[in-house]
Amino acid sequence: MKILAVTACPTGIAHTYMAAEAIADAAKKKGYDVKVETRGSVGVENELTADEIKSADAIILACDTTVPMERFGGKKVLMVGVSDALKDANGLIEKALNAPVYGSSANLADQVSAIKEQRAANRTGVYKHLMNGVSFMIPFVVAGGIIIALSWLVGGTELRNTLSDYLMKIGGAGAFSFLVPILAGYIAYSIADRPGLAVGMIGGSVAVQLNAGFLGGLVAGFLAGYVVLGIKKYIKLPKSLQGIMPVLIIPVLGSLIVGLLMFYVLGVPVAALNAGMTNFLTGLSGANAIILGLVVGLMMAFDMGGPVNKAAYAFATGTLAAGQGSAVMAAVMAAGMTPPLGLALATILFKKKFTEFEKESGKAAWVLGASFITEGAIPFAAADPLRVIPSIMVGSAITGALSMLFNATLSVPHGGIFVFFAVTNIPMYLVSIAVGTVVTAFMIGALKKSVD
Repeated sequence: MKILAVTACPTGIAHTYMAAEAIADAAKKKGYDVKVETRGSVGVENELTADEIKSADAIILACDTTVPMERFGGKKVLMVGVSDALKDANGLIEKALNAPVYGSSANLADQVSAIKEQRAANRTGVYKHLMNGVSFMIPFVVAGGIIIALSWLVGGTELRNTLSDYLMKIGGAGAFSFLVPILAGYIAYSIADRPGLAVGMIGGSVAVQLNAGFLGGLVAGFLAGYVVLGIKKYIKLPKSLQGIMPVLIIPVLGSLIVGLLMFYVLGVPVAALNAGMTNFLTGLSGANAIILGLVVGLMMAFDMGGPVNKAAYAFATGTLAAGQGSAVMAAVMAAGMTPPLGLALATILFKKKFTEFEKESGKAAWVLGASFITEGAIPFAAADPLRVIPSIMVGSAITGALSMLFNATLSVPHGGIFVFFAVTNIPMYLVSIAVGTVVTAFMIGALKKSVD
């Protein structure tokens, strides 16, 4: 067996070379031929040649940074984080020998899944805590939004006081009532672990009472998390009483501190800020709406699921309210669908610009784009970032701007074509996505070089 690998960590120092050594040692113990390319701070060392790649049985990419991918088409490729090689290099080799062939439709989905997991593992600080809260909040928004949309679909006169009313109560008074407390609770959970959950949810509930909305939930969540950390650090009980800390001292004292600070200090200004933002977004029209759509579109395509993309997404989810659609949410979803769709179209229109495995990946990109999985564009962008990323940013910006111009709204935060029944002005919404997709494809066709 011949095993090849590439290792790369963000700093390009210790982990890059430690992972390379771990993989090489594990392969040699199995009696396999092995070569590892390192992409460290000093540049690429021990670079894999085309002949070596051609004769390899499997390739391991233990990388936390992007690497050129087009050279691996048609080979078994396992994509993991660099830390995975340090934990179990032996296991990675076995997985690599059974990995899917890079460039197949199934493999693109596997790559996207691996990229999402890797990004989640690499989140740190405020961004990590915010995304933790948002990720737990999303199922409530999706369930509530879809059920509310269904209530309008069945809301005929004869059902107005029965089924339609019950659906509205389930989605609005039910699911949507949890949004801010869940957001705050799981932000606090991310900061302070389990003791922060109850304090954060109670703080989020107070934010709801103060009409502080999504912004209030953010403030309450971060406040609760750090208040709980402070209590754990500065209040020390005898060992015989330590068992009451998580069930009595922390929830009671933490909730009092957070709740009173929200009522007396933070709640009113945050509520005013939330109302101001809501009024601003509600009053957007014309050029202002187009500019906002353009900006969120650029953000969605810039890093395709990374921090900038997620900042735009989190902002959009904060504009959702029970029974109301959001123009910002619609623009964000449309702009997030465009990059994979544009690349998929480009692989059909400009076949000479793509390798065989990229054209095969384009088939899966249709599905990923239609499902609002922007990360489906990442493998293409990693192979040719200077041409692909500007192209998808322009396409997404146009889509976002058109969606806002046409005043399309969306009442759920995810789902792509599967939640189009929750979209208003569907014909023009489809036009927005189609135009951005075509622009993306033709820009890529104009910028990319033909494959030799």
